[in-house]
Amino acid sequence: MTTTETTSPAPSAATTERMLFVNLPVSDPAATRSFWSGLGFAINEGFCDANATSVQLNPLTSVMFLEHDYFHSFHGTTAPTSGTGALYCLSAPSRDDVTALCEAAFAAGATRSADPTDQGPMFGWSFVDPDGHLWEVMWMDPAAMG
Repeated sequence: MTTTETTSPAPSAATTERMLFVNLPVSDPAATRSFWSGLGFAINEGFCDANATSVQLNPLTSVMFLEHDYFHSFHGTTAPTSGTGALYCLSAPSRDDVTALCEAAFAAGATRSADPTDQGPMFGWSFVDPDGHLWEVMWMDPAAMG
């Protein structure tokens, strides 16, 4: 049996600098706005209205929280029947920042998903936001990342 090794072309600036917009359904965009701004995240007013709240994670990454019916109108989808559809992970610059962000989320109405996990060079904690989305906040030791 032989294997064929293939190589991908080197990424161009267009592929390494792409923006990411995660779109999530929510029941109340205004309440979602209060939750995330209360955690210290910037709101991009240019993409907000009664149906949407845009949370800017960094210059290239935004989360668009869209009212359920508006969210599903884009592709004619319906809400899943049950289960976790995805886990969203945010990086943190330190262990203390993981703890601070999760504690702020709990104080703002999020629920604990699990106890903090300490795996030496990685430390994380997770919460479920008021709309049921699962978020993990993770610190990774830069020295261990190689």
